[in-house]
Amino acid sequence: MTRLELDIEKPYCEHLKGVLAFSDFIETENTIRNLEKLCGKYLKASDKKGVEYCRRIALLGRKRAELISRNKRVTLQKRLEKREIAEWFRIWLETPDLFDDWLSMRKQTEEFKKLL
Repeated sequence: MTRLELDIEKPYCEHLKGVLAFSDFIETENTIRNLEKLCGKYLKASDKKGVEYCRRIALLGRKRAELISRNKRVTLQKRLEKREIAEWFRIWLETPDLFDDWLSMRKQTEEFKKLL
């Protein structure tokens, strides 16, 4: 297992398999929303391991997006998108309660609109 992979045990792997997708902004937002729902479910059940897996998946998404954002073989546009996506994961990981408001405001900025 490399540092860019996760080993998720049962039964978590059944719920979390395939949840990480970030090819574009819509897919990334859906991923974060799904992680939010799963994390909320685990929190409600006082399942610390489930919460930790959700966070580790988001962290993995951030790391992968950061790697792509630095890859000179990837187009500049795609690198800028991945840098933005890495920021989304970072904000969600650091301040999940503020993420919705932050994302709503972020999407209204000129800087973000230029990425579209």
